[in-house]
Amino acid sequence: MASFMDGNPALKGLSGDLKRRMDAAVATFQASLASTRTGRASAHMLDQIKVDYYGTMTPINQMAQVGAPEPQSILIQPWDPSIIKEIEKAIQASDLGFNPISDGKVIRVPVPPMTEERRRDVVKHLNKVLEEHRTAIRNVRRDGNDALKKLAKEKKISEDDEKRALEEVQKMTDEEIRRMEELSRKKEAEVMQV
Repeated sequence: MASFMDGNPALKGLSGDLKRRMDAAVATFQASLASTRTGRASAHMLDQIKVDYYGTMTPINQMAQVGAPEPQSILIQPWDPSIIKEIEKAIQASDLGFNPISDGKVIRVPVPPMTEERRRDVVKHLNKVLEEHRTAIRNVRRDGNDALKKLAKEKKISEDDEKRALEEVQKMTDEEIRRMEELSRKKEAEVMQV
């Protein structure tokens, strides 16, 4: 669908900016979903964990090979074996409830099956994260609407243009929220699957 805002020189930049900011909110939401624990092991489960590596908080996947060779375990092979203890501590300190086992070269992280209660907690957390990202998208919409009202007030766009642009911003907002809700539903089904 051709965008009315993209066709209007006074609105073209605004449309691109809003779309970019909304897409960024959705991308952050997707990253959060990827690291959400389901019943199966996934290398992404550790994405949010950072380790103090020579004074810099560094994600595990930037200092080690992380994989899930089996459905119930994650394997971490650090490129620098001297950092193994720090990685273990960071995993234990996280709220994921994992208990890593190291042999000095690699770290194995058993992923226990989730209890029904844990699954419900994860779904509750998913809903909270979804609501935070919905709010982020609504904030982008508000910024866009404010910018449009300002342009109309300064007579840089007509009232009709303002009305059409406001409708387009709302449509963009609805689409992005619908996209996140769909992703959330799929993840919720994955989490609840025993």
